[in-house]
Amino acid sequence: MLDVTPLQTAVDALADRLRTLPQSRLDQGAAAEALALARQLAARAQLIERPGETPYELPDAGMFAAGDQLAVAGHDLVEALRTAAGRPVDSDAKVAPADELAEAVRCVRAAAERC
Repeated sequence: MLDVTPLQTAVDALADRLRTLPQSRLDQGAAAEALALARQLAARAQLIERPGETPYELPDAGMFAAGDQLAVAGHDLVEALRTAAGRPVDSDAKVAPADELAEAVRCVRAAAERC
């Protein structure tokens, strides 16, 4: 069983922090950073769930929704990784779930440092 707790914890912490930032801070780039990360996590989840299909782009719902969008995309990736880890090994898989998890955690932590 793949332990996705590090990703879920990192996503939740950053999303919570984004929800409390003042508008000025969101406007200075924190919201854009969060949206870019949410889009990346959403695309990763979609590629796991529907390999070979082009991922849909997460829309921009505005700076005040950035934390919520990050939380939703992050939780989608958590569930996609849990499901993928429970399946038999797929020789066509581009990245193993554990490697995908590690990369996602790294991306969220790096974004948290910038926000």
